[in-house]
Amino acid sequence: MKIGFIGFGRLGHHLCKFLSQDFDVYVYDKLDLKDKIQSIGATPATLEEVCHCQVVIPFVPISAFENIMQEISPLLTKEQLLIDVCSVKEYPVDLMKKYTSNKVSILGTHPMFGPDSTKETLFGSKIVLCKVRMQDDRYKEIKSYLEKHGLKVIETTPAEHDEQISHSLVLTHMIGRTLIEYKAEKLLDVDTLGYRRLMKILGVVENDSWQLFEDMNDYNRFAKKTRDEFTKALNQVIAKVEK
Repeated sequence: MKIGFIGFGRLGHHLCKFLSQDFDVYVYDKLDLKDKIQSIGATPATLEEVCHCQVVIPFVPISAFENIMQEISPLLTKEQLLIDVCSVKEYPVDLMKKYTSNKVSILGTHPMFGPDSTKETLFGSKIVLCKVRMQDDRYKEIKSYLEKHGLKVIETTPAEHDEQISHSLVLTHMIGRTLIEYKAEKLLDVDTLGYRRLMKILGVVENDSWQLFEDMNDYNRFAKKTRDEFTKALNQVIAKVEK
């Protein structure tokens, strides 16, 4: 089976290393990354070639998702499977439905891991699946493949995903970004286990782009509510200390 990647950033490169062991992976990127793509067993390709694969996966920022959908929709001429990997689900799923015909199958996914947390193996990591528009047997085949490779599959709806992720991801990144802004020191002679655990949050977040942080807030309708609730709780704790 041929899988087409659009974009070859950190996540695209990371997942390509694993998928190219089982499938023929074709990769398109605006930059000339031919050597890097070939070094992990994938094939450099044009956008048209990628969009003719049986499975097409855009690896682009959330804020660029509508533009790429407008660009590739005329190229999706077969009964392909279109998969997104965004950290929000309602927004990209709505766009995939809007810009493609009913012949194109749609699967929303969110790999709950990154290059830093799964350098050697994906075993034990979580991945969210939102079955949008596809045949049951094809969906079950994908789910079975993921589970056989040790991933824990979480099945949910785009709305349920976005509400929960506003707490588990948006809140985590907000704390991490605040620690960066605060210029928290990672190494202190006098520290605690709790502090070192807190620094792990900073370590995970600092390798992700600011654009990702903005996008997960701007394109998740539940994010503002989470931010407001957390800010309110923080102010209440501060008020109790300073009374």
